Amino acid sequence: MRLRLLATAAIVGATLVLPPSATADPTTPVNPLLQLVDAAAARLQTAESVSAAKWVKGDPIDDTKRVVQILDAVDADAVGHGLDEAYIRRVFTDQINATEGIEYVRFSQWKLDPASAPAKASDLSESRAAIDGFNQTIVAQIAANQAVLHGPNCATTLGDARGQVIASRGLDPLYQQALNLSTRLYCP
Repeated sequence: MRLRLLATAAIVGATLVLPPSATADPTTPVNPLLQLVDAAAARLQTAESVSAAKWVKGDPIDDTKRVVQILDAVDADAVGHGLDEAYIRRVFTDQINATEGIEYVRFSQWKLDPASAPAKASDLSESRAAIDGFNQTIVAQIAANQAVLHGPNCATTLGDARGQVIASRGLDPLYQQALNLSTRLYCP
């Protein structure tokens, strides 16, 4: 059991990787929204394992019960951080829609090319645990960056953070589109 927990922690830790600071220019300030955007991208990347698990089990992509569970949890987390629940709910609705969009693309690809479809997948509970962790990180980062998110340079700072995350994670056009959707409401 301990080995499994360590393996899961390693996967989650490897998923949330920021650009290396060793190559960064020490005179350039770190983008304050980088961790927030990176957590959103890492959460999006769970769509691969989630869609594989749903495909193998024959489960539908839409899971209203899970969506309600996520939104209720982030609402409670928002209250704990003194954030506007309606704002957090809108942000996470976009995040969920973007993730489901990736899942629909994967299902479509597998329907068009059944040989590329996964034959087995990891248990969905592992991906959901990672998603829950990313959700907490996103809410905490939104709370920590309220001044930037409500500031006059939010759109520019957010755009720069997106660009850095896209480059560091090597996001393809599908993931770039999903990242844009999932972060579009960060600057209220």
